[in-house]
Amino acid sequence: MRRNRNPNLQPRFDELTIESIDLEAQGVAHRAPEPHPETGVLPEKGKVVFVRGALPGERVRAEVVREKPSFAVAELTEVLHESPLRVTPRCKHFGTCGGCSMQHVEPLAQVAIKQRALEDCLWHVGKLKPAQVLPPIAGPAWGYRYRARLSVRYVEKKGGVLVGFHERASSYVADMTECHILPPHVAALLVPLRELIAGLSIRDRMPQIELAVGQSDTIMVLRVLEAPTAADHARLAAFEDAHGVLFWLQPKGPDSIHPRDPARAGDLHYLLPEFGIRMPFKATDFTQVNHQINRVLVDRATRLLDVQRNDRVLDLFCGLGNFTLPLATLAAQVHGIEGSQTLVDRALANAQANGIAAKTSFAARNLFEVTTEEVQTWGKFDRWLVDPPREGALALARAAAALSPVERPQRIVYVSCNPATLARDAAVLVHEGGWRLKSAGVINMFPHTSHVESMAVFEP
Repeated sequence: MRRNRNPNLQPRFDELTIESIDLEAQGVAHRAPEPHPETGVLPEKGKVVFVRGALPGERVRAEVVREKPSFAVAELTEVLHESPLRVTPRCKHFGTCGGCSMQHVEPLAQVAIKQRALEDCLWHVGKLKPAQVLPPIAGPAWGYRYRARLSVRYVEKKGGVLVGFHERASSYVADMTECHILPPHVAALLVPLRELIAGLSIRDRMPQIELAVGQSDTIMVLRVLEAPTAADHARLAAFEDAHGVLFWLQPKGPDSIHPRDPARAGDLHYLLPEFGIRMPFKATDFTQVNHQINRVLVDRATRLLDVQRNDRVLDLFCGLGNFTLPLATLAAQVHGIEGSQTLVDRALANAQANGIAAKTSFAARNLFEVTTEEVQTWGKFDRWLVDPPREGALALARAAAALSPVERPQRIVYVSCNPATLARDAAVLVHEGGWRLKSAGVINMFPHTSHVESMAVFEP
C-alpha cells in the first residue's frame, strides 16, 4: 500500500532473491553485503528485507517502504522469476484487503509453509525437534469463516457505507463487494448490508458487525453507539425477512448484546457428531471460526491424548467446553479450568444440556499466574489438554515442569494458535522439566491467511 511508505524515505528499488517466507507471509531476502560506513568491514550477509507478496525461490523487484537499521520492508513491484507455488488469487480485493495474505499461494503449499514455520519456531525458539511430524489437518479452502468481525464506516466522499475487513496494515476499511472466505450466503450480503446501513439514521454510529454462523442460524451483532429509531427497526426487520439472518444489538460491552427482536432471538450452536455433542454458544463467544476443521481437531486431540475409560482428564483453558464435553464421553472424569467465571458457568450449562454433567466439573482460575503448589492442590490427573490463547501457557508449563514424576500426567496435548509461544512453553517442558516432545503438526484453521494453528504432544 502506498500510504504505508515513509514520506521521508527516498524511493529505493531492490532486486532480490527470496530465500524463505515468514509468519506474516512476507518473503524474506538479503541485500548484497555492503561495507560498514564507519569500519569498512564487509558483513557475511546484507540487510534482511521483508517483501510483501513474494514467495521463496522468486527473483523480484521491490520498492522499499520502510527502512530500519537491521531490516527493511518492501512492496513487490515485479516478479522477474516466478515460483511454481504462485497462483492467481480468486478475490479481486486481494492485496488491498487485510482478510487474506496468502491467496497467491497454492493451497497445499500454504499448509507446507505453515508446517515449516512451526518446525522453524520449535527449533529457533526452543531448540526442539518433534520425534514425529503429525499429518496436517486441512479442509475446505473457501467459505469456511463462520465467525468474523466486520468494520463499518460511513464515508460520504466514497458515496456511502463500507462494510468489510480492514485494509492490509491500515485502519481504513476495505471497499469490499465480494469475499471468498466468508460463507457464500454471508458474502452475498456485503453489498446489501452497505445499502441497508446507508439508509439508517445511525449509519455513522455503527462501527462494527460481529458475525456468528451456527448450524441453523446466522446472527449479526450490530455495535450501535445510538439506539435505532422505529424506522431503523422496520428496515432491519425487512432485511432479516428478506435474507434469512437475525440482528442483535450491542450498545455497550459484549455482555450488553441482545436480540433486536426478542421474538426471534435465534439458536446458535454447532455439532460434534462423532461424540454426540450439541454445543450452544452466544454470538460474541469465542468459538473456532472453522467448524469443519474444529470437528477434525477435537477428534485428533482426543485420539492423541489416548484417553482410557478410567482416566481423570484436566482441560485447561476450557472455554465453553469444546474439548471438555467430548473428553467426558471417553473418560471417567474431566475437570475444566478457565479464567472467566462466566465461561465456567456456560461450560457447566453445556455439560448439563448434553447429559454429561455428572462426569464433568469446572473451576475459574487465573492460569497465567498458576504455580506448581496450586497445580498440586488439584490432585492427580492422568492426561492434560491445554488450549491457551496467543499468549501461551508459560506459568502452566513451568508448573508442569516442576511436578514430581508421580504427580505428572501420562500425556499432555497442547493446542496452540501461536507457534512462537508454543515453542517457548515446549522449551520449558523439555529443557527444564525433562518432558519429551513426542509429536507436533499444523492445523490449517485459517486458509489463505498467515495464521498458524498447531498441536503438540508431550510425554514425561
